[in-house]
Amino acid sequence: MKQFLKVAAFAVLALLVFDSCKKAKETSETTGWNYNDTEWGGFEKLEYEGQQEGPNLVLVEGGTFTMGVVDQDVMFRYNNIPRRVTVSSFYMDETEVANIDYREYMWWLQRVFSESYPEVLLKALPDTLVWREELAFNEPFVETYFRHPSYNSYPVVGVTWLQANDYAKWRTDRVNEMLLIRKGILNPNSEQKDEDNFNTEAYLVGQYEGSMNKGMKDWRTGGERPVRFEDGILVPSYRLPTEAEWEYAAVSLQGKQAMKDERISDRRLYPWDGTSMRYQRRGKYQGEMLANFKRGRGDYMGMAGKLNDNAHITAPVRSYMPNDFGLFNMGGNVSEWVLDVYRPLTSVALEDSENHDLNPFRGHIFQQKVLDEEGKPVEKDSLGRIRYEPIRDEQVAERLNYRRANVVDYLDGDKESEVFYNYGVSTLISDKARVIKGGSWADRAYYMAPGNRRFLDEDRSSKTLGFRCAMTRVGGPQGNDNTGGHQFPKRYQKKKKRKYK
Repeated sequence: MKQFLKVAAFAVLALLVFDSCKKAKETSETTGWNYNDTEWGGFEKLEYEGQQEGPNLVLVEGGTFTMGVVDQDVMFRYNNIPRRVTVSSFYMDETEVANIDYREYMWWLQRVFSESYPEVLLKALPDTLVWREELAFNEPFVETYFRHPSYNSYPVVGVTWLQANDYAKWRTDRVNEMLLIRKGILNPNSEQKDEDNFNTEAYLVGQYEGSMNKGMKDWRTGGERPVRFEDGILVPSYRLPTEAEWEYAAVSLQGKQAMKDERISDRRLYPWDGTSMRYQRRGKYQGEMLANFKRGRGDYMGMAGKLNDNAHITAPVRSYMPNDFGLFNMGGNVSEWVLDVYRPLTSVALEDSENHDLNPFRGHIFQQKVLDEEGKPVEKDSLGRIRYEPIRDEQVAERLNYRRANVVDYLDGDKESEVFYNYGVSTLISDKARVIKGGSWADRAYYMAPGNRRFLDEDRSSKTLGFRCAMTRVGGPQGNDNTGGHQFPKRYQKKKKRKYK
C-alpha cells in the first residue's frame, strides 16, 4: 500500500511539473518564439481573467437606442433632438455618491495634504450654503446635512462639476492602491504625505514606489518587477458618465426587449414602465412611489400618516426600486452631473453627424504628458501627480481624424459654425456650461424623463444636484465571460498549427 502511495505521489508530481513546463513554453502563433521564457527573450503573456470590477459598479451592457426627447417636448426647448446612437458597454455606480463617501475623500485629503497644502482640502469642500433660502427656514441643513451621521447614506450635494471630477481621480488611485495591496504587491501605508502618495500614473511610470512587498515575476531578467499596465491588474479611471451613457443607462431598454431578438416592444418615458409614478404590478409593493420628486406645489412628501415618497428633501441612495440595469434613482432624488459640455443643438444637426453616432460626446481638450529630452515623463508635481499639457494645434495639423486639440466648440461656437455665444449678454451658455441629467427631489415628474437635459456652469453647485461615477469597459461587451465577436466551434476554424524544430 505504501509503495502504491509513493508511485501515485510521484505521478502527480510529474504531472504538475509537466504542466508547469508546458505553460512556460507556450509559443507565439505568429513567430514560434516561446512566451514567458528567459532563454527566449522573456516576452510575457499573462493569464488574464478579465477586467476588475470596482466597488459599487454595475456593468451596463451597451447597444443602440434613440437618444433624445422621444415624447412631446412640452417646454418647446428642442435641445435634445432624437437620433439613433450606439453606446459601448461601461460600468456605472449603482448609486449616487453619498455623504459618507465624500467625507472619506476629504478625510484622506486632510491626512495627506493638510500640513503643507491646506488649500487642497478647502478646494474640495462642498458648499453647504446651497441650502439657504431667503424666505424658507432651511438653515439646519447647512450644519447637519453633510456632516451628521443621520445623513451618511444620503447623496452629497453642493459639489461642482470640477469637484466631482477631482473625486473620481482620487477614487481611481485609492481603488488601484487597494488592488495592489490585496495582490500582495504593496504593503498598506498610512503615512503618505504630500507628493509621496499613491498615484496610478506615477506608479506606472516609476515615480512612486511605496512600501513594496513583492513584485511580479520578470521573465526577462528572472527577478521581480513592479506591476505594469499590460498586466491588467489596475482598473481604468473612474470618471463622470457621458450624457449618452447616462441617458442610455437611465432608460434601460433591455427590460423592453422582445424575445431577445433586437426588437424593442415599447419605448419608455421614464426609467420604469408606464407613465405612473407608482408601482403598478400586484403584490406588496403595489402603489409604492418609484422616485423622489415634487408631486405638486407645496407637496414634497404627502400627508402625515401616509407619506407618498417618504422624503421631504433627498432620500438615501438605495431608496426606491432600481431600474433594469440595477441602478438606483436614475429618476428623482438628485439631478446628476455628466461629462459633456452643453450645447442647445445636438450633433444630429451637424453635416457629419454619421461620424459621431458611436459614443457621442462634446468636451474634448486633448492633452499629453510633459516629457523630458529622453521622452520620459518629467518629475511629478508637488501633489504627486503626473504633469500634463494641452496638445498644440500644429502637432495635429496633418492628422486625418482631428485637426485641433480643443474641440469643445467644434461646429457649434467656433468660426467654422458662424455661431457666437455672447455669454452674459444674449446667453448663459459658455464653454463652462455642463449638462445636468435627471430630475431631483424639488422637480416635477417632467424632468425625470431621461431625454430631458439642463445645464449649469462647471464651477457652480446646487442643493438638488449630485453625481455618480462611471468606468470604461475594456474587452468583450457582455462582461468577463465574453471575449467579443461570435466564437464558432474549433471544427469551423480551419487553422493548422505548425511545429517548429
